[in-house]
Amino acid sequence: MPELPDVTVYVEQLRRRVAGEPLRRVRLGSPFVLRSVDPPLDAVESRRVHSVDRLGKRIVIGLEGDLSLIIHLMIAGRLRWRPPGAPIPRRRGLAAFDFPGGTVLFTEEGSTKRASLHVAGGAAALRRHDPGGLEVLEADAAAFRARLTGENHTVKRALTDPRLFSGIGNAYSDEILHAARLSPLKWTRRLTDAEIARLFEAARETLAGWTERLRRETGDRFPEKVTAFHEGMAVHGRYGRPCPACGAPVQRIVYASNEANYCPRCQTGGRLLADRSLSRLLGRDWPRSLDELDELTASRRPPRPGSA
Repeated sequence: MPELPDVTVYVEQLRRRVAGEPLRRVRLGSPFVLRSVDPPLDAVESRRVHSVDRLGKRIVIGLEGDLSLIIHLMIAGRLRWRPPGAPIPRRRGLAAFDFPGGTVLFTEEGSTKRASLHVAGGAAALRRHDPGGLEVLEADAAAFRARLTGENHTVKRALTDPRLFSGIGNAYSDEILHAARLSPLKWTRRLTDAEIARLFEAARETLAGWTERLRRETGDRFPEKVTAFHEGMAVHGRYGRPCPACGAPVQRIVYASNEANYCPRCQTGGRLLADRSLSRLLGRDWPRSLDELDELTASRRPPRPGSA
């Protein structure tokens, strides 16, 4: 799912191309992507764009007449900038937004269609799409602490809850927790003052650093390869590969449709967190530490030729 850094770059590149321009037409490739009926979709046509902003992980295109188009990419939704009137891709195309200088194609990979488009009329209707999460890059340490410890959750869940923190998802929460040297399963109300301070700084530095990095990589182009797995990430998407900080193999725990990637040496004191499915399957054979994992791995290696 595109998160704060990726959505910010989308917003900036859209703003450069469509701010001040009239939205000539919206074409739907899938009727199911439109999740609102009032105001009707055709009410936005011929309206001039006065703003393009981020609302959590959503992209909001503000139009004349106090109307807003709200695009939620979810996991597999993506935007493409194409020449004016570009056709909507047959299988993955959801919608097209036609401007004088080009067309924004809204696409989604996969069979599970979760991306959405809403039309909102007025500020109150737009606010209903705001989950209410804290903007970490705009907050101070006290506000961050209050939001983090207001309820007792695992720190991974707290960071990815859009009602608590804005724009952070599975990928960047992994990177934030690695930078803060914290276990994803530590409870928020058990964090020490020093750990909360580390987490706050890690969140700010990770989000700001990756936003700037993606800006540099994109340059003046429209982002075409938006992904949750970026080269240069420390742990996310790097299961089994060496941690760049200590060299230990990155581990993961899988739950529902998500996963948490972490370094056991940097984040959990060498302890392996129990993956629900694998730990139940393996039972007592589940390795509890890096040392046990190394022993298990070594025992399964085939003997070298001539070593017997």
